[in-house]
Amino acid sequence: MELTGTVWGASAAEHHADCPCDDFMSMPYERWTRAVDVAAPPELVFRWLVQLRSAPYSYDWIDFRGRKSPDQLPEKAEPLETGQPFMVFRIVAFETDRHITGVLPDGPAKRHGHMAVTYLLEPTPHGSRLITTVDIEKRAKPLHRIQRRLTAWGDLIMMRKQLLTIKELAERDAATPPA
Repeated sequence: MELTGTVWGASAAEHHADCPCDDFMSMPYERWTRAVDVAAPPELVFRWLVQLRSAPYSYDWIDFRGRKSPDQLPEKAEPLETGQPFMVFRIVAFETDRHITGVLPDGPAKRHGHMAVTYLLEPTPHGSRLITTVDIEKRAKPLHRIQRRLTAWGDLIMMRKQLLTIKELAERDAATPPA
């Protein structure tokens, strides 16, 4: 792939595969795909993805105003519902232990373009494959194209850290026997 900030860790097949977030984009869009293998079962990784409703798990000093993202799962997670906040998105679809899909609310979408995201889990023989797809509206003005390129690189930096943090926490929990 060319150096556009649109792909990290994902295969060409993963980058071009149909994804739940595609269903929420009615205009031409560009796709960004990030992926990582996680040596933990999908149901454990999914519990960490649910935590993205309350903390970014990226560079906390940027995304979380210096507060630290929790490094322990709550005993009982609040159930997911459509309409709930999910980072800068609103949840529009989910399937437990499989995916969480969100869209950018109208206000930010007017400023930055429409955007949808899916965090997708695929079971593997050694755990899970975590694939994140972001569909972002292709606006034609030169300034919008520049903004989209810069946003892609920023997203790549932040989401790479986020996925690696979730991987680390899920793998730690998978390796630790329950008390």
